[in-house]
Amino acid sequence: MIPADWPNRAQSRIVAAGGLRWHVQVAGSGPVLLLVHGTGAATHSWRDLLPVLARRFTVVAPDLPGHGFSERPEARGLSLPGMARGLAALLRALGLAPALAAGHSAGAAVIARMTLDGAMAPRALIGLNAALLPFEGLAGQLFAPMARMLAGVPAVPWFFAWRAGDRSVVERLLRDTGSTLDARGVELYGRLVRQPGHVAAALGMMASWELRPLLRDLRGLKVPLVLIVGGHDRTVSPADARRIRAAVPQARIIDLPSLGHLAHEERPEEVAAIIARVAAEQGLLATETA
Repeated sequence: MIPADWPNRAQSRIVAAGGLRWHVQVAGSGPVLLLVHGTGAATHSWRDLLPVLARRFTVVAPDLPGHGFSERPEARGLSLPGMARGLAALLRALGLAPALAAGHSAGAAVIARMTLDGAMAPRALIGLNAALLPFEGLAGQLFAPMARMLAGVPAVPWFFAWRAGDRSVVERLLRDTGSTLDARGVELYGRLVRQPGHVAAALGMMASWELRPLLRDLRGLKVPLVLIVGGHDRTVSPADARRIRAAVPQARIIDLPSLGHLAHEERPEEVAAIIARVAAEQGLLATETA
């Protein structure tokens, strides 16, 4: 059940696709713009950005499998290829073909995988603090096994959800991203992480994530890749964008020096203006103003 006070609730619908029931929000008119959130988030992360973008785009914003109010799949459905296939099925069910796609954090990997696999053909991709590089060194050796271990213990999501009952825990988690959110943002994230199923899906996604094949394939990306980078991001290093640009000829960087990992929630109007500018560059909009 989607709460009546969920952000942009009037645009919500439940759609059956790819063997799952998805929560997706569709709003506005114009070129189709796909928004894909990152691990542990949901449609609420676009709460202020979606209405601005809907003035000029048909915005499609799903909850990824197991996140928010979308049904959780089997483990393989939480992998990067599984997420990409599932989201492609949702777009087919909606009858919508994105002309532009933007993904936050791990969501950027999903839209890149879909484009590389031919599941959609947008004019350009936009990565918001994009998580496109695998962990290296000791972190790379420990991250996935640790996530798999946690995801395999049924009590772990319940423990995380119980701890999230303490608002200060949620505030600290968000603060550690390098972003500062208002009280409404903190409250919405708190609702999500107090749901064991949502936590389990986020852990399962992290346990199944493998980015090395994506990094290899990104070198052959044929469409422009715009990387919006928050200078205060503590979740995905801003230096990663420079490494991606060095490897991907179609990539360019737009810096937002004062913002953190959740830049699109901190300054939605500014991010909307960038997205509109990219759309105009690709001939999707008549002007470059948001």
